[in-house]
Amino acid sequence: MNDLLQQLMIKATELTRNGQLQEATQAIQRALRGGASEVFGVSDPATPPPTPRGSMPSGEALVLDGLTRVIDAPPEIVEETLPDSQSGVAVEEKVDPHSVEIDSPHEERWIDGSFTHQGRTLAYKLYVPPAATGTAVAPRPMVMMLHGCTQGAADFAAGTQMNALARDLGVVVLYPEQTQHANAQKCWNWFKPQHQQRGRGEPAVLAALAQSIAAEHHVDAARVYVAGLSAGGAMADVVGRCYPDVFAAVGVHSGLPSGSATDVMTALSAMRSGGATTPTGGASSSVPPTIVFHGDADATVHVSNGAAIIEAARLATGQATGRMPSARTAEGHSGKGQRYTRTVYADEAGRSTAEYWQLHNAGHAWSGGSSRGSYTNPAGADASAEMLRFFLAHPRRAG
Repeated sequence: MNDLLQQLMIKATELTRNGQLQEATQAIQRALRGGASEVFGVSDPATPPPTPRGSMPSGEALVLDGLTRVIDAPPEIVEETLPDSQSGVAVEEKVDPHSVEIDSPHEERWIDGSFTHQGRTLAYKLYVPPAATGTAVAPRPMVMMLHGCTQGAADFAAGTQMNALARDLGVVVLYPEQTQHANAQKCWNWFKPQHQQRGRGEPAVLAALAQSIAAEHHVDAARVYVAGLSAGGAMADVVGRCYPDVFAAVGVHSGLPSGSATDVMTALSAMRSGGATTPTGGASSSVPPTIVFHGDADATVHVSNGAAIIEAARLATGQATGRMPSARTAEGHSGKGQRYTRTVYADEAGRSTAEYWQLHNAGHAWSGGSSRGSYTNPAGADASAEMLRFFLAHPRRAG
C-alpha cells in the first residue's frame, strides 16, 4: 500500500473513533480511488473529487457501494509446495514466474494451503497484497471469509471480489474451505452443538488457522476479522462469539444467529421463519462489533435471522455498558438502483457497535458481488466494501 493510501486509512480510522462517520467514509473512498486528500492539504489537480454514491440523505455518512473496481487478469502462475511440519501447515504457493524475488514480502501472492488442528484438516486459499518496495512491511489487517453451502474458496473469492479491495487497502484475506467429508454440501456445521463451542470442532480449527496465518504473515493481531455468507455467515457469528479475543469484528451476510439451531430440523425451521436463540456452549458474553446484510426477499434464510443477529449484538452492548445503543436509520440505493435501509447502532460515545443493512427485494446472494462467482447480486450495495469499511474502523480493544 503506498504512503498516501496508508495515511488516508489511518486518518479514516481516527475519524471513525471520534464519531465523524461521514468524514471517515469520505477518506476511505479517497483511499480506494487512490486520489489525493484535502484532509492532508494535498492538492492533486489531475484527480477529480470523489462522487458521492447512493442516495443517503444530507448529513448521513456516505456509503461505498457502486465503486468501480478493475480486476487485473491473473498472471501466469507456477506452483511450489512448501511444507512446514512445525506449524502443521502445508503451503502450495502460486507465484508469478517472471518475478525476480519470489519470496519477497512485497509481492502480491495467491496461496493454496492446508492446516491441521485437533485432528481436523482444512484446505484454504490466502490472498497476500503487495507492499511498497524499499520499506518494512507493517502489520496488516486480515479478514477470514467463510463461504456458503456448495461453494468453495476460489468461487467465494471470485463472487465477493474481496481481493480487489484488499489489494488497494493492504488487507490479507483468508478463505478456509469446508470438506465434503465434514458436510456433503460443503456447509459449515453451524447447527450442530459440537461446532458451536469454544475449543471444539469447526470454531476451534478456524480460530487456530486464523492465528497461525496471522503469525506467519505479519498480521496485526488487533485487526483480525471474520465474515461469511449463509452457512458461512452463521458460522462467522458462532466463531465471533466463541473467540472475541481473536476476531475484532464480525460480518454476516444472509446468515443465522448463533444458537438458533441444534440439529437439522431446528436449522430448517430457523431458516424458514427464524428461531429462538440460546447461548452456545463456551461462547463469551462479549459480542464483537457486527455488521449484517440480509435481503428481505430471501427465500432460503428468512430475513428475521439478520434482525436477530443485530438484536443479540445490541443487547450484548447494552448489558456490557449499562445503556442500550442508539439507532440511526437512513434509506438509500446502490449505484444500480437496488434499495436498502441501513441502521447504525452507536454507544454513548458515538462509536458504532453494530450495523444492519436490510436489502429490499434482494434474495439469497452476496450484495454487489460479481457474476463470476455463485450466489451473487451484482445490482446490490457493495457488501465487500462496506464490510471492509466497518472492519477497519473497529480494531480489537485491549482488555
